Amino acid sequence: MTTKLARRARRTSVLLVAGALVLAAGGPAGADVPENWSTPSDVDPVEAVLLLVGVPLLLFLVITALVVIPGVIKGERFTPGGQATQDQWFGGPSKGTAELPAPDNDESKAGGASGRW
Repeated sequence: MTTKLARRARRTSVLLVAGALVLAAGGPAGADVPENWSTPSDVDPVEAVLLLVGVPLLLFLVITALVVIPGVIKGERFTPGGQATQDQWFGGPSKGTAELPAPDNDESKAGGASGRW
């Protein structure tokens, strides 16, 4: 029977060995650039940040605007509490079951679901 410390040490060593194998396999390649290929210039860091951060941010802003602007044009309010739901029926009638008509006879469709098969 092993202790928790021995089990934890074994797991940690397995993870460390697996990580070391992944890092060793992903080392630099030993190949040179082929003779007929051009040597590209270095990428400007500002250009890289604009491309990798600016484009997704711009895309996020455009999508947000496309979602929000139609509601603003209609005059909907965006409040932290959300919109009022008086005209929607979530969870049943607001005054109890008295709002639902009761069935008049055995063949009546009023009153909701029945248990007859």
